[in-house]
Amino acid sequence: MTQSVVVQVGQCGNQIGCCFWDLALREHAAVNQRGIYDEAISSFFRNVDTRAVGDGGSISKGRICSLKARAVLIDMEEGVVNEMLQGPLRDVFDSKQLITDISGSGNNWAVGHKVFGSQYQEKILEKLRKSAEQCDCLQCFFIIHSMGGGTGSGLGTFLLKVLEDEFPEVYRFVTSVYPSSEDDVITSPYNSILAMKELNEHADCVLPIDNQSLFDIISKIDTVVKSGKLGKTVKPKSLVTSSVGASRKRHQKPFDAMNNIVANLLLNLTSSARFEGSLNMDLNEISMNLVPFPQLHYLVSSLTPLYTLADVNVPPRRLDQMFSDAFSKDHQLIRADPKHNLYLACALMVRGDVQISDLRRNIERLKPSLQFVSWNQEGWKTSLCSVPPVGHSHSLLALANNTCVKTTFVELKERFTRLYKKKAHLHHYLQVEGMEEGCFSEAVSSLSALIQEYNQLDATKSMPVQELPRLRIAV
Repeated sequence: MTQSVVVQVGQCGNQIGCCFWDLALREHAAVNQRGIYDEAISSFFRNVDTRAVGDGGSISKGRICSLKARAVLIDMEEGVVNEMLQGPLRDVFDSKQLITDISGSGNNWAVGHKVFGSQYQEKILEKLRKSAEQCDCLQCFFIIHSMGGGTGSGLGTFLLKVLEDEFPEVYRFVTSVYPSSEDDVITSPYNSILAMKELNEHADCVLPIDNQSLFDIISKIDTVVKSGKLGKTVKPKSLVTSSVGASRKRHQKPFDAMNNIVANLLLNLTSSARFEGSLNMDLNEISMNLVPFPQLHYLVSSLTPLYTLADVNVPPRRLDQMFSDAFSKDHQLIRADPKHNLYLACALMVRGDVQISDLRRNIERLKPSLQFVSWNQEGWKTSLCSVPPVGHSHSLLALANNTCVKTTFVELKERFTRLYKKKAHLHHYLQVEGMEEGCFSEAVSSLSALIQEYNQLDATKSMPVQELPRLRIAV
């Protein structure tokens, strides 16, 4: 068994992370009813004897004493982290693995990246090294952050370079939440574009999540709930309606429910690392099989069911319907339609009592409607984990390396250009030491080059698939 460390940066990253740890604990509690610290739990949790001095030593076998998340929590505004430390999960986080400030980054990438980056570099390195030392076989760092704010985008991407320099052999998986066009942070296009350059250069895999997509999903669920079609299937304190059970105000965005969906994505992504299965997929296999070119490492994720046990007790979907859902627009966590674009590769991560024959049958059924790049017609990677999410019989996560992700980047570039043309708010960035106007032009060039790479791939869509000759084998 390998171990992974989750690094939560900024308000958004820490809220999603908190939700992930809550759901992960529920899953392990449902499976591990004897309370034994086993390899499955050790992949994301340490077992600590609190009776010893300080936080005690880790216990590699035997009964669970006190679980500590393999996590580093970073935020330059201490509110969210303090909230977590006073909440029900307070004992799960190691108080020595937190880094907070009180001033915040003021929605400014330059402050997060240049100011706090240099100020906290040694402290961040110390926490990361300690987390790595507590692992027997560290395989992956999961970074969770948002692109629109200052700390998430600035310090979150500064951290990537630190990880690459310090742990070059350890995979860097990034979950990045992109701002919607109606985002209330006016400088979010600047922050996102500057962060994109760092993601291009220093991440192994990025799962872009679109805030608007999440909001649309929750709105659809909310509409169904209010229509009464689900009857009593909604739990009284469901995240769909409210985190406290009361109806939400009409104009308030349901961030709890949105975070729950992203946490559910991470839950499915890490299931092979946490549980046994007949066809488990190692995290490094995702990068190896789905990223044919280093910079084209952005994977479009779709999920079914979208909600976890905390949301809606909907009747289970038929297995074949579940596969169809995963390739429909309604289940994408980014506003894009892979069906009408070009696939470089696709991974299907299935959980529950599902057979390999079911997987193969559905791939054959879906293949005619999906267009793969000419040189990778059989670009499928599959995984079967025997443990389903709590409250469901099975689930499916589809990860597609598809040119449709380009749409998000083009929209981002357009929003940036509208702001940059007027030089609006630029002085806030340029007054930060080490920040020059050239940083913006470099970031735009980097994004334009990425978009161009996707355009070149899209141009091959109409090319005929060549049947390659084979060696004749004498019988």
